[in-house]
Amino acid sequence: MQVVPLTPEQALDICTWRYDPPYDCYDMTGADPDWLLQPESGFHAVTAEDRLVGFRSFGIDGQVPGWRYDDQALDTGGGLRPQLVGRGLGRQAISAGLAFGRARFAPRAFRVTVATFNVRALRVVRSLGFEPVGRFDATHDGRSFEVLVRPEADPDRGA
Repeated sequence: MQVVPLTPEQALDICTWRYDPPYDCYDMTGADPDWLLQPESGFHAVTAEDRLVGFRSFGIDGQVPGWRYDDQALDTGGGLRPQLVGRGLGRQAISAGLAFGRARFAPRAFRVTVATFNVRALRVVRSLGFEPVGRFDATHDGRSFEVLVRPEADPDRGA
């Protein structure tokens, strides 16, 4: 998988994505495809063999209202095409996003915010080195979320 610039066709496609409950909180049907294409939105396509399989985002899109976010880590989020969820592709998609984010933004750390019920995503991000730093209830719907952080190697330490 690779992370590439999002095209208008891919943005329109993503805006049709609907997930089965309880994952329907991740539905993209309310998203504006024009906004997804704006650089400040932080959205990028995840492709495999030139086919859209998901997206990764960097910045404010990865934040959920209700947590006190700071600039100590780069927020990242994403999703897989609904038909691909549960097929073991999450680790590869997130890893591709982290590699892209590391090369593009060189953050001190990455931060993810994951719905507490989403045990699959929590298992994947923990396996990638993310550690929990807190839990909160979202201000918009009261749903519980976990915040996890993964420090990146310090290039000045040689690690």
